[in-house]
Amino acid sequence: MRCARSVAATPRSARRRDFLLLMVGAATCTTASYAQKSSMPVIGYLCPESLELFASRLEAFHQGLGEAGFVEGRNVAIEYQWANGQYSRLPALATELVARNVDVLVAPGGAPVALAAKAATTTKTIVFEMGGDPVQLHVVDSLSRPGGNITGVSSLSVDVSPKRLEFMRDLMPTAPKLMVVANPTSPTAQSQLQKLHAAADTLRVQLEVLGASKEDEFESVFAAAAKDGASGLVFTSDPYFAFRSSRLAALAIKHRVPAITQTRDFPVAGGLMSYGGDFMQSHRRAGIYAGRILLGEKPSDLPVQLVTKVELVINLKAAKLLGSAFSSVIVAGADEVLE
Repeated sequence: MRCARSVAATPRSARRRDFLLLMVGAATCTTASYAQKSSMPVIGYLCPESLELFASRLEAFHQGLGEAGFVEGRNVAIEYQWANGQYSRLPALATELVARNVDVLVAPGGAPVALAAKAATTTKTIVFEMGGDPVQLHVVDSLSRPGGNITGVSSLSVDVSPKRLEFMRDLMPTAPKLMVVANPTSPTAQSQLQKLHAAADTLRVQLEVLGASKEDEFESVFAAAAKDGASGLVFTSDPYFAFRSSRLAALAIKHRVPAITQTRDFPVAGGLMSYGGDFMQSHRRAGIYAGRILLGEKPSDLPVQLVTKVELVINLKAAKLLGSAFSSVIVAGADEVLE
């Protein structure tokens, strides 16, 4: 178990700020400037969010790309498309990147991005990064032999949604009901809800499902949980939720509602706890795969990688503010304890 106090986040915040400033320059380079380096391969990077929200993931991708021998601006160019949280724009943005004749299309940040990239081309190589099952979502034919023009990396964030329910049940053992928040527009929402209902039956707890697909719906979700008086909130795995961790954490404290999400960004921002895949590793591995493909390997020969590490992060200060107490078992089993 690692323990980290809030002051320890300062160097990381500084590194992230410096990286963000660096990437602002890189991401705003024009296509014309890249055209001057005709011998340089080009990666098309399709992002569901903004540069600011995606900075830590992009930094991990660059780390992996560097491990494969490629550095942006030195021996590889990257053209970016940012959906800025408007996921309906992803298909058009993917088509635009394909039209620019990029050498490889990178689709990180969840199933919606991977599906948009796959629909845009059957010839350009695609490297995806997601938390769901790419076979179940029909992104690849199989994990060992993805087939066609696509491969990538998947974490276990979607599969471990029932475990989040279990952690919340441990925190609130006498609560007759817990609330689950799902994004109805997510390709993985229904499968997650089926697993959550099965887990609830085992735990003998009633579930109430709330839907939210827009940021302006978050307030009503937390207000409903606060009005209920006894419920905690369990968020399904969804990139839209993950990238709005600061807003979710602020609402959780405002309404005094215990909540758990998939990403460590939530407790780092002041929320109670998170449990999910290690997104830094999945994005780093996506960068390695993109580099290997630029070196000549075929996507059909690269099996989909599974990031099997999951991490539990808890925030003791948030627990105190919410009047909740973690058991000694949860504290001892946490990968990181924020004080």
